Amino acid sequence: MVDRKDIGSWLTGPDTSGISKYPGERLGLPESGPGSIARAGRRLIAIIIDWGIALLISNFAFAGDSWATLGIFAAEQILLVGTLGYSIGHRVAGIHVVRLGGGAPGPLAGLVRALLLCLVVPAVIFDPDHRGLHDKAMNTVLVRM
Repeated sequence: MVDRKDIGSWLTGPDTSGISKYPGERLGLPESGPGSIARAGRRLIAIIIDWGIALLISNFAFAGDSWATLGIFAAEQILLVGTLGYSIGHRVAGIHVVRLGGGAPGPLAGLVRALLLCLVVPAVIFDPDHRGLHDKAMNTVLVRM
């Protein structure tokens, strides 16, 4: 016979034992300050700045061609994130990309992250730690400086 223990109770609510208190806790990152997960506001500022730079260059060099803008944006992401760990927008927003466990992302991570970021969808699908598919693919995380 089935009893209450077998089916549980909606009164107790969902099991929250596996949910972290803040983004990055499961990754061993601090809740706030340097090294904590970059929140949506900083990310949005960074991408607006990076896209604006690409748009300006595209307008002057390629008469505003949308594919040229996307290519310039991708090139900036590949070169700067792959070598320095941050783009111009990231730097202004005070965030940078690191591998989980520390260290620079490297050229391959810059390339893969940029390509997936240009597809948009992988960047807007993210986990509770605010890591998009482009970060999960390369085992990177965007943190505050």
